[in-house]
Amino acid sequence: QVQLVESGGGLVQPGGSLRLSCVASGFIFSDNAMDWYRQAPGKEREFVARIGSSGSTYYADSVKGRFTISRDNAKNTAYLQMNSLKPEDTAIYYCNSPNHLVRTGYWGQGTQVTVSS
Repeated sequence: QVQLVESGGGLVQPGGSLRLSCVASGFIFSDNAMDWYRQAPGKEREFVARIGSSGSTYYADSVKGRFTISRDNAKNTAYLQMNSLKPEDTAIYYCNSPNHLVRTGYWGQGTQVTVSS
């Protein structure tokens, strides 16, 4: 079964940085794209970034230039480097594999990011 374990969130001041990690299992990691999503209180879950199996990347306009997605296939891990954080970035951050999201509808527990003075 698919497992997705996010970590690395926390409380940070505006302008600060965090790096999130997502350890995945239950599928062939290297063959699959990996996405990051986030969900703020009272809001719908929104797309943040994608890294393809080839290493290509795509970002939501709201984070472009500030966030960087990467992956380490040997560790079955996707990362999200978050710089120049803003209060609007406060949310629970989730990773997923698009193919397995469609297949199962499964989400992990997420990791909380709070940007506040």
